[in-house]
Amino acid sequence: MNNDSGVIERSLRDPAAFGELFHRYAGALHRYVARRAGESLADDVTSETFLIAFERRTAFDLGRDDARPWLFGIATNLIHRHRIAEARTLKSLERAAAEPDYDNSPSVDEFVDAQREVKKMARRLRRMSSADRDCLLLFAWGDFTYEQIAQSLDIPIGTVRSRMNRARRILRTEPLSEEVHHGQTHFASDSAQ
Repeated sequence: MNNDSGVIERSLRDPAAFGELFHRYAGALHRYVARRAGESLADDVTSETFLIAFERRTAFDLGRDDARPWLFGIATNLIHRHRIAEARTLKSLERAAAEPDYDNSPSVDEFVDAQREVKKMARRLRRMSSADRDCLLLFAWGDFTYEQIAQSLDIPIGTVRSRMNRARRILRTEPLSEEVHHGQTHFASDSAQ
């Protein structure tokens, strides 16, 4: 009984056993929350997620072997409470990408291009509904399958597919970007990049 449902079932008799889930998933959950809501909220949301999960462990469906969708679903709901912080994080990404690492940066042009792409991506993420963004970010940053996303958000898999389709459409709606090769300007859609 080393799968997640076995750990949760064991924790009903021995509450300390629940700590195994924390050790398994706290790092990945923290990274996901930090990307969504910023480092300043990641610790709080991560600890609150495990506190809520511990309190609700009797409601966990023991027929499911993987607790990650359940935990990430709790975290996603908590993030919604901190939506203003998430919007601020996306806006700051749009305003200014990460500081350049001049030691490892081959050229200023490449840095400027990367910074422009980060700004476009942040703008696109902000244009999505929170429901579509949740699905996309669980997929991209949580490394979840559609089935796991459906479990996390407690929605049908068809809804996940619809939301992912909308999210992809928004990601592709940015106008054509300009590419310069050997002194000639070419235009390519984002899907070709």
